[in-house]
Amino acid sequence: MAISLQKGQKISLSKESGGALSKVVMGLGWDAKKSGGGMLKGLFGGGNSESIDLDASCVMFDDNNKAVDTVYFGHLKSKDGSIVHTGDNRTGAGDGDDEQIIVELDKVPAHVKSLVFTVNSFTGQTFNAVENAYCRIVDSASKTEIARYTLSSQGSHTAQIMAKLYRHNGEWKMHAIGENGTGRTIENLLPQIVVHL
Repeated sequence: MAISLQKGQKISLSKESGGALSKVVMGLGWDAKKSGGGMLKGLFGGGNSESIDLDASCVMFDDNNKAVDTVYFGHLKSKDGSIVHTGDNRTGAGDGDDEQIIVELDKVPAHVKSLVFTVNSFTGQTFNAVENAYCRIVDSASKTEIARYTLSSQGSHTAQIMAKLYRHNGEWKMHAIGENGTGRTIENLLPQIVVHL
């Protein structure tokens, strides 16, 4: 049974999964908020929701909190090959994860201390236009969901610093950060991330 994380909560991934993890998937899902207007508006095409292009990214940081590499829609694989983004979803339509980032924990270089997962609204809409947004960690081997963090925070922000995976005493832990940010791309968000490391 997956643990539902609250903002600021930290967990041990190995304890929650019942053993050492070698490969996890960070899944991100969201829906565009449906505009109101009732049945008549829907019949005449006015009730459709606008598509929102949220982009998941993963930034790798070293012991000095310096960004080592960034994996996002424009750079789908880390230089060392330990992290792979499965591709861009530009609408959030459909069920399940809209974007996924696969992390081979045992291949993440030793000098990388933490992995920070973020989401940006590339189309520029604020999170007031987003609903049902979440991030989750899945054990790739068993396909078991280990932890889920629901992004309940709607507002005028265009980005969210969602969660961090980090090494502590030889094991990987997860910290649900849940801080609002601004910027359409990961480059805009980098200075805001460093504050939360």
